Amino acid sequence: MAAASSLSPSGMQLAGKYGMGVLSIASTSQEGLQALPTQWSFAEEAASKHDQKVDRRNWRVVMAWHLAESKKQAEQEAVDGLQHWHNEYNVRVLGRPGSIHVADKWELLARVTGIGNAVGTSVIGTPDEMVKTIRALQEVTGGFGVVLGFAHDWANHEATLRSWDLFARYVIPEINGYTRNLKASAEYLAANKVELMAGLNAAIMAKVQGNKVAEAAMAVTRQRMATQAQGSSWRAEPGAPATDADKGEK
Repeated sequence: MAAASSLSPSGMQLAGKYGMGVLSIASTSQEGLQALPTQWSFAEEAASKHDQKVDRRNWRVVMAWHLAESKKQAEQEAVDGLQHWHNEYNVRVLGRPGSIHVADKWELLARVTGIGNAVGTSVIGTPDEMVKTIRALQEVTGGFGVVLGFAHDWANHEATLRSWDLFARYVIPEINGYTRNLKASAEYLAANKVELMAGLNAAIMAKVQGNKVAEAAMAVTRQRMATQAQGSSWRAEPGAPATDADKGEK
């Protein structure tokens, strides 16, 4: 069970009173984003007053994004839908306080995503930008447990599905630490590659030496590598056994 929270402290206080989770639904607006750093203290104060406990892991924060393989692609896919959503829904239908009609769609996109060093309310860019934004928000707020995506239809159906797919494939594993061991392994190999490769080569040569067939195959492999290093295609010497690749070329 979770209590909805926006700008006022009432939602957080209700969550603290009953030891519930919290759903911050106003974080897609500039005002709601600015209120987040102080919101959790209201829940903690209410929980202490009513002999309850609240856990940041049960704090859900709504974020809006559209992702693509490049920032330029994401912007081009979302800019028209963003403008329609803002002007027709936020301004005309909802009359959200502080929201005004913006005629220039690129100006609106710049406002929403952040101008200069300003913090934007949405991410329209790449998965890497999304990861950076989530981590920055975690630091500013002191930590929360769940990111909820705001469904907005800024882009067409296909681009929207791809955006969610990019979030699932790249953002979630990075934020949840699933890529940590993979990166650590790569860093270890990079730092110790000379020693590790020397050991690998020594092990290979120990198996090859004394075996005439293996020595002949090694000679062919070395010739291929030397020829490729010179930038030309490899061809076997006359009389050398044909490889599968050679057979496929005929």
